[in-house]
Parts: sequence; C-alpha cells; structure tokens
Amino acid sequence: MKLARSISHHFATSSTTPKPERVPNYAILNDSIKEHHAHYIRIYQHTNPYKMSHIIKSYTLSQTSLHKAHITFNQIEQPTLPIWNHMIRGFSQSDRPTTALRMLDEMRERGLSGDNTSFIFVFKACAKVLDILYGRRVHGHVIKLGFGAYVYVCNSSIHMYASCGDLESSRKVFDEMNDKDLVSWNSLICGYSQCKMYKEVLGLFNAMRQVNVKADAVTMVKVVLACSYLGEWEIADAMVRYIEENHVKIDVYLGNTLIDMYGKRGFVELARGIFDRMVERNVVSWNAMIMGYSRVGYCVAARELFDEMPRRDVISWTSMITGYAQATQHNDAISLFKEMMVAKVKPDEITVASVLSACAHLGLVDMGAAVHKFIRNHGVKSDIYVGNALINMYCKCASVEKALVVFNEMKEKDSVSWTSIISGLAVNGIPNHALELFSQMLREGARPTHGTFVGILLACAYAGLVDKGLEFFHSMQHDYGLIPEMKHYGCVVDLLTRAGNLSRAYEFIKHMPVVPDVALWRMLLSACRLHGNLDFAEIASNKLLELDPSNGGNYVLSSSTYAGVERWDDAIKLRELINESDVQRPLGWSSIEINGGISWTSQEQVPVSQQ
Repeated sequence: MKLARSISHHFATSSTTPKPERVPNYAILNDSIKEHHAHYIRIYQHTNPYKMSHIIKSYTLSQTSLHKAHITFNQIEQPTLPIWNHMIRGFSQSDRPTTALRMLDEMRERGLSGDNTSFIFVFKACAKVLDILYGRRVHGHVIKLGFGAYVYVCNSSIHMYASCGDLESSRKVFDEMNDKDLVSWNSLICGYSQCKMYKEVLGLFNAMRQVNVKADAVTMVKVVLACSYLGEWEIADAMVRYIEENHVKIDVYLGNTLIDMYGKRGFVELARGIFDRMVERNVVSWNAMIMGYSRVGYCVAARELFDEMPRRDVISWTSMITGYAQATQHNDAISLFKEMMVAKVKPDEITVASVLSACAHLGLVDMGAAVHKFIRNHGVKSDIYVGNALINMYCKCASVEKALVVFNEMKEKDSVSWTSIISGLAVNGIPNHALELFSQMLREGARPTHGTFVGILLACAYAGLVDKGLEFFHSMQHDYGLIPEMKHYGCVVDLLTRAGNLSRAYEFIKHMPVVPDVALWRMLLSACRLHGNLDFAEIASNKLLELDPSNGGNYVLSSSTYAGVERWDDAIKLRELINESDVQRPLGWSSIEINGGISWTSQEQVPVSQQ
C-alpha cells in the first residue's frame, strides 16, 4: 500500500470526487456557424473561398456536420490550400479516412502540392486504413517538397509506418530526425508495443532517458505494459518509482495499466490503492480490478465491486463468472450466468466455456445442454475452446454420444480436443473406440500430450490390454519425449491390478524412478482386498499408515481387507485405532440436482441447498 499511496498525488487532479468531463457545446457553435453560412448565402458569398474557410473548418470539427462541410466545399470553384487541409483533416479523423486520400489526389490534380499540414493528416488516414503503399508514395512526395525535416510530419509518418507493421521504415525515419520531441519517441514506442516487440519498447525507453526526454502517461502505459508481458517485475517497480519521481500524471489509461500489472502479480491491495485514487474510471478500470481479485480467489471482494459497477459489459460478467469457476464456486458461476441472461447481455466464447466447465464439475448435463443450444441459436462464436469445453462437459456427464457429435463437428481440433474425447470414452467404458481415436489422432499428425496418455492407459485398463498398455507407457518417453508423471504410474498400477497381476504391480511400484505416493499404495491395497491377497495387502497397508497416518480411509480399507479373509481380530483392532487416535474420519457426500440447483448432503450434516 505504501507504493500506491506515494503516487496518489500524481493523478490527473487532486479532487477525490470524479468530475464530469467538460464537453464543448457543438450545438451552440453550429447554430452560430449556420447563421454565418446563411448570411454568406444571402449576400452571394458562399462560393468565396476566403469567406467560407472558417465555415468549412467549423463544420469539419464534428462528425455530424462533416457532410455539410463537403456540400459547402463542392460549391467553391477554386478552394484554397487551407480549405483542402480542413477537409483532409476532417475526413482523416472520421470513419471515412479513404475520402481524405482521394481529396489529396484531387487537390494535386488541381495543381496544389500540399503542405506540412496536408501530409500530417494524410499519414493519419493511411494509418487508419493500413494503406502502406499509398503512405510510401506520399512520403516520397513529402521528401521531394522539402517537408521531410518537419517534426510533426516525421511523427505522423513514424505512426503510419508503425501502424502498418513496417517498423524498419518507422525506425529509419526516427533515426534520421535531427530534432525529436516526445511525440517522436512515443510514436515509435507505441509502434513497437503494437507489434509486440516489448524488449524494444524497454530499450527505446532507456535511450529516451539517456537523452533526458521526460516521459508522459502515454509512454508509461506502453512501458508498464511491456514489463507485464515480459514478466520484468523489478523493472515495473522501477517504472512506478519513475512515475512518482517525475510527477507523471496518472490518467485513466495509465491507471488501468497499473491495476492490471499489480493484479497479474497478485498485489491486489496495491491495485486497489490505484483504483480508489483514480479520479476518472471507465469500465476497463472496474474489470481490471475484478480480474485482479479473481486471480487470487477473492471472490467476495470481486463480487462487491461487480455489484457496485455503474455500467457492465460482457467482460465484466465473464470476469466474475470465470473467477467463480476458477475458485471452484461452480454454483455461483452458474447462478451469475443466469442473471446475465436475465439482463439480456449476450455472452462470448469465454463466458460459455467457463459456464460449461462449471456444469461439468457439478454434473449438470441439462444446464450444459441448454448452454449448448444457446450457442447454436444465438450465434455465439464456437471456437476450439468452446468445443473442448462441450466435449469435457458431455463426457463428465456420461453423454458420450453428444460429445462425439461435438467432436466430429469441430472444424479445428487441438491436442486437448483429442485428449478430452479419448479420456471421456475410456472412463465411460468405451475403451475400444478410445483406442481407435488415438490411432486416428496419430494418423492426422496430432501430437499426444501427457493427458492423452492418461486417457489411453485408462482405456487399456478398462479393456484388459495389459501388454498394449505397457507398450503405450514406454512409448511416452521413447517416441514422444514425455517423461511419465505420477498419474501415469498410477494408470499402470491400475492396469496391472485390474488384471489381477498384483505381484507385477508391486514390483512396478518398487522399481519406480520416483517415490510412489499414497494413491498408488491405496490402489494396490484396494486390489489386494478385491483379490484376497493378504501378503501384499499388509505391505501396502503399512506403507499407507506410515505415509498418511491421519487418514481414516486407510484404516477402514485395511480393516475391510482383513475382514475379507476372515481375520476378524485384526479387522477390529484397526477399527479401534480409529476411535482411540486422532484420525480424520472419512465423510460421505451425495448431491442431487433440484430445480437447476445442487443440494448436498453428508453423513454428519443436514442437507445444505445451494441455488
């Protein structure tokens, strides 16, 4: 919090209450211009370029009156250069920038070459429409006319080249400038940032400091953003100190960037300090703060902000829903999604993917199917992530047929798509189809992942294909360079114990290159109980009680194993150990879907309903 407090006096104003932005009353200005325009028409001066110049200039200042400027312009037989410049500027700043380029061509056809003002706005129009070929031709014309050394013209050309992705030409113009101002540096820095060349952003900022050019909020937005993308947190902290020491005013854009930077690092108190001191906030400010809280699991604080928001967009809803899903508060995620639907806010692909994930965790197949229907009927972008989320949801809800339909309809698939369907088929007892899809995956050139091999090993276990499963296990590292993890060793133990090969499973565990965890020993003990093998059962039981002595489930499982071979005295002793020692008793939970909500019940608690 100290760092946030120390820069609080650098915000755009000292007031703590946001003030409405002062906006010029164009209606009043236009009324006055209209009166002057009408007067010139009455005295037959509406074709006089010198009389009409300020009328056209005033019309071009507003998007709503730009068409009037164009009509007035067309009534003048010989427009002067200032009038051409007014029109070029107006169109370059409008949603019709190509008209500005056409006007330059028309102006040159009428014998006017243009001046520095003309080319500044033409370059801006080129940047908007990404017409680098036209921009290069104009740049050549600028140099021939002797405007190549004008700072503002150079700055506009740097911006134009950078916007079009030609950083080489942009840097060439920059390096050849004899006099550079802050806009020159910012134009190139923004270009590097736009092209995701973040190391170059930091390098250029250092060069800027070496020549004693003081940065402003525009510079610092790009520099802090570069630090965030590169994970250069020490440099980011140094930039915050630079802002403080150089009294850089923190506007809404820099404030939002700082909130996002702190939020990514989990420093939500510092982020909140920036947020609370911002004089002007927009919806991005609120969204950044909500995402920051969600990243560290502070869902209550995030929801409080969400409820206080003066205006929400789809990102606001999605950030909160995703925050709930990531914090395993799946009921809350689904509940908020329903509120989003009532508010008639159309979700995007990220929203529906998060909701489908929540449905998968809760087993709400009806809700998941309703979301799927909404995606189809309302034109929600169904990208690869949504497809994967649908496959995962349907598989976890045992609707494998629907998962296969989604999988087959996907135009693009990644390794997650293949892994999800293969694992889904395996755990739902369709191992042969899973193995067929794995072969198809390899034929199509998709590279399997660690998760894919978990699914294929499960399929082999369900199908009883011991040798085939071991072959897949060994191919992980030999053929694909994937080092087996504990879950893969667990799958092999499951593969062997399901087939009744307890001795082979025990030997496998003994010779593992990593220390086996309690799950593997519990798996072996369960198999020993099933097959009545007391020798290996006692080995596994002793390991479990050594590694996890406070877990009551291990005692119950060991006791049941003794009871299965009618060694009642040993079974009773283990049961008594649970009562005599401080052992956590296993809790049983059940859930049922009621009216779109989940009701949970445990053996020691009354039912708790979560709507």
